[in-house]
Amino acid sequence: MEKELTFSYSYSAKVNKEIQEIRNKYLPKGESKLDELKRLDNAVQTSGMSAALCVGIISVLVFGAGMCLAMNILGNGIFFAVLGVVIGVIGMVGMGMAYPIYRRIFNRTKEKLAPRILELAEELSGENINN
Repeated sequence: MEKELTFSYSYSAKVNKEIQEIRNKYLPKGESKLDELKRLDNAVQTSGMSAALCVGIISVLVFGAGMCLAMNILGNGIFFAVLGVVIGVIGMVGMGMAYPIYRRIFNRTKEKLAPRILELAEELSGENINN
């Protein structure tokens, strides 16, 4: 009447991986410090881009309309040619302003977010960056 005691264990990395993936779907999503650092850095790098692109694209279209008027494609006569030159100059000024607009917004965002980025970088690296 001897009982046989046995223990069996099977491990499957593939099954364990699937279980972990399913488990992770239902866990609350939290942002780690590294994720926050990446997000803030990306916000600084891309800040101002949309405003500068909008100004630049609209200015190029205005410049193109001025060129069409100046070359008498959209109108005939000296009035349209002069009007086209004036509109073209306005478009050139707008194109020239796109980069300063980008730099201004970029610098403002950088100044605003720099303390938090440096704080996170210091925490994650374990070094004192200010020295």
